[in-house]
Amino acid sequence: MAREPKRDPVGLEAIEGQPRAVALLRRALAARRVAHAYAFVGPAGSGRATTARAFARTLLCETDAGCGRCRPCALVAAGAHPDLHILVPTPPPTNPRGARAIRIDAVRELERQAALRPALGRRRVLIVDEADRMTGESPEAFLKFLEEPPPDTVIVLVLPHARAVPATVLSRCQVVRFAPRDGGRPAGALDEATALLETARADGVAALLRRTDRLDRAGAEAVLDGLRLHCRDLLLARAGAPPALLTDPGRGAQVAAEAARCSIARLVEAAEACRRAREALVHNVTPRLTVETTVLRLLATTS
Repeated sequence: MAREPKRDPVGLEAIEGQPRAVALLRRALAARRVAHAYAFVGPAGSGRATTARAFARTLLCETDAGCGRCRPCALVAAGAHPDLHILVPTPPPTNPRGARAIRIDAVRELERQAALRPALGRRRVLIVDEADRMTGESPEAFLKFLEEPPPDTVIVLVLPHARAVPATVLSRCQVVRFAPRDGGRPAGALDEATALLETARADGVAALLRRTDRLDRAGAEAVLDGLRLHCRDLLLARAGAPPALLTDPGRGAQVAAEAARCSIARLVEAAEACRRAREALVHNVTPRLTVETTVLRLLATTS
């Protein structure tokens, strides 16, 4: 008796920790009421992009179930399905180290791809990862694209929060919300951020520069997120909040001692500086310099 081919579990059934989002998508598939556009909204690490690919696999599957055995499923898994197009932010063509963004030319190319008839199945899936990085005329062009979507096309925007794109764009999408995983405590980013602060405090600027020597844009984003979390924890401690509310309750005594040296006004300014630095990375700024400047500013605030 021939053995049944092993199923590759990378469809929606493989998505963990997001039961509400998965249930919403399953209902749409079961009722054959798939929207023409979705916005997967949630924090980094919540599985938005992974779910978008799993959803695409299900939509393109020969059995409408993401079987993991048919040719379309295999092509999606290999990143080679001709009807799945994934748009991601890229640096400028003339500056490989520049700010990653989704520019108007990339949106136009996506529109061109969408105008073609599906090559294998009955529909096409377009995923726009980090859609909040659309710059210049891109959001307006994408809005026009959503207003008159091509037939048999499903579009998925991956976003960190609902206000990351104009409300007119979001209003044309069905919003699927993703909850933070692990209680929403990105300890890794906080650990790296506080390690940089301690390096600069203990060993000086030269040591900080050595530690950030190979910092890329993604790493800079994580560090700045961690620095902002640290400011939040300092503000909570300065206001007398219990350690249980901190990102890492085990650091309660250390955070409280550091917060005691700062005024609330200065901590608010430092948190705002972290926010501005994080947003600046969308534009053409140097990740390493942005992190170093922010670390030194926060160090001055807490010293």
